[in-house]
Amino acid sequence: MIFFVIVIILLAFLASCIRVVPQSYAYMVERLGTYQSTWGAGLHILMPFMDKVAKRVNLKEQVCDFPPQPVITKDNVTMQIDSVVFFMITDPKLYTYRVENPLMAIETLTATTLRNIIGEMELDQTLTSRETINTQMRSALDIATDPWGIKVTRVELKNINPPAAIRDAMEKQMKAERERREAILRAEGEKKATILVAEGKKESQILEAEAKKQATILAAEAQKEKEIREAEGHAQAIRSVQEANADGIRYVKEAGADKAVLTLKSLEAFEKAANGQATKLIIPSDIQGIAGLASSLKEVVAGDAPKA
Repeated sequence: MIFFVIVIILLAFLASCIRVVPQSYAYMVERLGTYQSTWGAGLHILMPFMDKVAKRVNLKEQVCDFPPQPVITKDNVTMQIDSVVFFMITDPKLYTYRVENPLMAIETLTATTLRNIIGEMELDQTLTSRETINTQMRSALDIATDPWGIKVTRVELKNINPPAAIRDAMEKQMKAERERREAILRAEGEKKATILVAEGKKESQILEAEAKKQATILAAEAQKEKEIREAEGHAQAIRSVQEANADGIRYVKEAGADKAVLTLKSLEAFEKAANGQATKLIIPSDIQGIAGLASSLKEVVAGDAPKA
């Protein structure tokens, strides 16, 4: 019975000397109070009564959300800024033995670095330069925490809270800016509308003038065509009359008419030329003689005629 008890005690003792280190963790092992080794993930055995696990170090990336810190800008405005720091442990030995309280050290270092950076900026620049502040803080913290075996991977300003009076002034300023933009947009809209109306009137007047021009051109062409057709009609009429006269003369000649008949025809032509309106006619002398002869013949014929 005592043997079984001793065996059980020995097994429990041996089991207590076995350590299994999880993934992403490191165990700091001390022997007789001094640093012995750093255990990574896997199975390890402690030296009984001599070795002990001094610290379990988490190698994962960690996040520290610090409370708001009061900072003063270059133009003497006090603000409350809270920041978030992302870091991971790269050297467990330095992390364990170089700094007493790493998280408090990072928080204090973050506050002092933030005050130094914000103290060189004015309020408006602070509110619009978050990315610049984040970059400067990450660089400064990474350099400062490197001797502690800590790698700062990212820094973010979570909130920037100016005083209430400053916030009210900023809201009024933004309201005035929005009203100004609205007035500008309204004025630009009215300007564009006026320009469009003027351009529309201009285009309308141009089109109207072009239409009048085309109408005038078409009317002139129509009048010209009309005059041409009227002239062609007169010319055709004159041509027809002349052709008729020529045909009459040709028929007379073909009928063998003597000089007296031709003279009479000439007189008839002068009668037609007078058209009952002329008061004087100038007749060639040879035609006058023939005319007298024609009158004598007419009287003779009248005397020989039987009396009624």
